[in-house]
Amino acid sequence: MAMGFIKKIFSFGKKEEASSAPSEETLSPLAEQGAEEAHSPVEPPHESVLHQVEELLSQPLIADPATIELKPVYDTPETDELDEPVAEEKLQAEELPHETVLEKIEELLSQPVVADPATVELTPSFPETEPKFTDADVVPAPKPVKVTVSKAVEAKQEPVVVEAEPEKKLSWFERLRSGLSRSSQQLGDSIGGIFTKRKLDEDTLQELEDVLIQADLGLETAMRITDSLSSGRYGKDISTDEVRSIMRSEIEKVLVPVAKPLELDLSHKPHVILVVGVNGTGKTTTIGKLAAKLTAGGLKVMLAAGDTFRAAAIEQLHIWGERTGSPVVSSKLGADAAGLAFDAWQQAKDAGSDVLIIDTAGRLQNKAELMEELAKIVRVLGKHDPEAPHTVLQTLDATTGQNALNQVEIFKNIAGVNGLVMTKLDGSARGGILVAIAAKHKLPVYFIGVGEQIDDLEPFTAQDFAGAIAGEAR
Repeated sequence: MAMGFIKKIFSFGKKEEASSAPSEETLSPLAEQGAEEAHSPVEPPHESVLHQVEELLSQPLIADPATIELKPVYDTPETDELDEPVAEEKLQAEELPHETVLEKIEELLSQPVVADPATVELTPSFPETEPKFTDADVVPAPKPVKVTVSKAVEAKQEPVVVEAEPEKKLSWFERLRSGLSRSSQQLGDSIGGIFTKRKLDEDTLQELEDVLIQADLGLETAMRITDSLSSGRYGKDISTDEVRSIMRSEIEKVLVPVAKPLELDLSHKPHVILVVGVNGTGKTTTIGKLAAKLTAGGLKVMLAAGDTFRAAAIEQLHIWGERTGSPVVSSKLGADAAGLAFDAWQQAKDAGSDVLIIDTAGRLQNKAELMEELAKIVRVLGKHDPEAPHTVLQTLDATTGQNALNQVEIFKNIAGVNGLVMTKLDGSARGGILVAIAAKHKLPVYFIGVGEQIDDLEPFTAQDFAGAIAGEAR
């Protein structure tokens, strides 16, 4: 207790000195000597002074130190100033014990005393010199992965890859018009050459009819267009835009009766869709896109890999099955396609599938033995359901041209085709053939494909198709 009391008194004296801020003229000898001896060895503390302080403390005091309330003194920042009246009141309130003891302690403390090294904070001043580094402190630059050697060896500059902005997806009509641009451009150029500075007469009508037939629109449609032009306009000047408008109108009249949506009779469960066509017309891709539409509509679909002649076709159908969540029935390469179709119907029935879509091998319409295998598939399915297959879709390549007319004729007779899907309208299509097929066979056209993506199978609309063929802006 006694030593703690002395420390409190000693620290109070330090605070008094800090607050008074002495000038350079009134510095104590200890302060002047401290600057000179900052780097000299520190002498041990004055033992005689401490001994005399301890003797004074051993004498009896008036007040019991245990009953005196000592308040710790904290160093405060220079900016915080205590209110002087308040400080004086606090000092007066704290009565000190034995005055004689305090006076003797002050005399002892006023004597020059060498400070304790443990309590002195020395801040030596070192000459300002630049830091010295050795070779070990230098970190070498990393070596380049690739270098080029010409006049000198240099680090190879990697090209900066700039991410291209995603292409804006074209609308349905823009993609259709782009696919039919070859047909429409040829028609436009030919029509413009015919009617430039010429009146509508017999020769111009004959030339126009030839141009329309060469565009695969068919003789029947070509005659309808020329007849419509000659009615009321014969012997008069006519512009290219008028010819385009009449052509679009007549083509639309041919296509409207066949532009129908695909209807599935789900009273037959499973509803069997047989997809046929020659090699390379996009049968398997069309099946995958159609399955995506049906499953998105909440129908349970099963696929059958009936093209047992191509391993790639079986693998491709399995990929579409995974993408659309549709189970796939397949067999080994070269297996009997009719037997696989029979088993697929039974599995679809047992699984409660709403729709069964069967792929078939591509075959040329002039190969009688291959067409007979297709007829066999139809007969086998009839053993399960006399009305199966309920829908027979034929895929037509839009780049085929006039040969497509013969394909539809033969597949219609062998497999009972009752609907068409026009594919590959995203390239150098000659879409005019669809007009000729519609005029001759009157078969419904359910869908047209304009790409390889899963959503690139769109319902066929007569107005859009006629406008794209005629080259009219929408």
